[in-house]
Amino acid sequence: MSSETSTLTKTATSPVPRPSWLASRRLKRVFCLDDFEPAAKRFLPRPIFGYVSGAAETNVSYRDNRAVFDEYGFMHRVLRNVSEREQSISLLGRRYAAPFGIAPMGISSLTGYRGDLAQAQAAERAGIPMILSASSLIRLEEVVEAAPHTWFQAYLPAESERIAALVDRVARAGVETLVVTVDSAVVPNRENNLRNGFKTPLSPDLKLLWDGLTHPSWSMGTFVRTLVRHGMPHFENNAAERGAAIVSRHVARDFSGREHLDWGELRRIRRQWQGRLIIKGVLHPDDVATARDHGADGVILSNHGGRQLDGAISPMRVLPQAVDTAGDMAVMIDSGFRRGTDVIKALALGAQCAFVGRPFNYAAAIGGEAGVDYAIRMLMSEIRADMGMLGITRLEELEPSMLVTSRMHRA
Repeated sequence: MSSETSTLTKTATSPVPRPSWLASRRLKRVFCLDDFEPAAKRFLPRPIFGYVSGAAETNVSYRDNRAVFDEYGFMHRVLRNVSEREQSISLLGRRYAAPFGIAPMGISSLTGYRGDLAQAQAAERAGIPMILSASSLIRLEEVVEAAPHTWFQAYLPAESERIAALVDRVARAGVETLVVTVDSAVVPNRENNLRNGFKTPLSPDLKLLWDGLTHPSWSMGTFVRTLVRHGMPHFENNAAERGAAIVSRHVARDFSGREHLDWGELRRIRRQWQGRLIIKGVLHPDDVATARDHGADGVILSNHGGRQLDGAISPMRVLPQAVDTAGDMAVMIDSGFRRGTDVIKALALGAQCAFVGRPFNYAAAIGGEAGVDYAIRMLMSEIRADMGMLGITRLEELEPSMLVTSRMHRA
C-alpha cells in the first residue's frame, strides 16, 4: 500500500449545489440528523419510507444500536486551550477531513433523485469516505468518474466465476477500496416490508398509483424525473453485467443463493484484488482475527443497521475486543450513529471511523446533493463543538478512560 496521502483530493467535477426553494424550506426545519427522518416520512410514499426506516422482525437490534450510546458518559477536562481544534483522521493510507463516512444503502436513487451520485459527490467534496452499495441504481463507473475516491460495497454473487468477473469490473472502474459485505448469506425476516407494502419488483397497481398521487413531490421530482432523463432504473452493480430492472419479476434472484459462500471465497478475492479490501458485517472477535489472517486491510463492525439478524448485538458492544484482536488492521463501525457524541464514543473505544446510513439517504431524498452537504456540515459541526467541550484539539487524544459506563438510562 502506498504511503499516506496528506489530504484527500477533492474533485472539482461539480460545483457546490444550491438547494431548490422547496428543499431549502425542508432543510430549515432540520437541526440534527434525526430531524431528517420525519421530513423524509412526509416526502416519501409509505412503502419506500418503510423500506429505508425498517429493520428485521421485532427491531431488537435496531433499538439496541441507539440504546448502547446512552450507556457511556464522558469525563471531560476544562480550562484547556481548544481554539485550534482539528477533526481529520488517518485511515487506510489516506487523510480524511472528518471521522465519519456514508454507509452503503441500496436503491438510494429511488428515494432521492440520483441519490447514489448525490451522496458520492457530496462526500468527495467534503473529504469523507462514501461506500456505494451493490444494490445501487447508477452504474459504479459513472459514480467513480464523478467521485473518484468512492468505495464500492459488494454482495457476492453465488458463483466463483461471477465473483471474479465482478471484482475485475470494480478494478477496471478505478475503485481503490472494495468492501465485501458478509452478513447477508440468507434473506432476513423483514415483515415490516409486508406491512408497509414494499416489495421488489415494484408493482404498477392502483396502490402504487395512489402512493404517487398523494406524494407528488417525490413522484415528479424523483420517479418521473428519473424515467424521463435516464429511463427505467436497473440494479446496476450486483454483478459484472447489468442487473434486472426495478420492476422486473427476476429481481429477487439477485439477492439469494449465497448460503454456500465461505472464507475460501475471501481468500480468492484477496489474491485477485490489488486494492484495499474491507470486510463488512463482522461482529465476533474471532471473525475479526480470521479477516486479518485472510489479508483484509480492515473490517467494519456492523449488524446491518438492525436489518439482518434480529437480536444481534450492537457493534459498539464488541468494539474494544475487536480492536484488541485486529492488530494493525483498521477497525471501523456502523449501525445506529446519529450524533457527533456517538462518533466520538466509538473513536474513544478504538474505532478509526464511523459510517452513517439512513440520515444521509433521507437527506438526499428531501434536499438532493445540497441536503447531503447540509447533513455532513451539521455532523462536522457537532463533532467540533463536542471536541471543545471535552477539552481536546485532536481526535488522537481520545481514549477509553474518558468514558464511564452507566446503565441508568436503561432502567
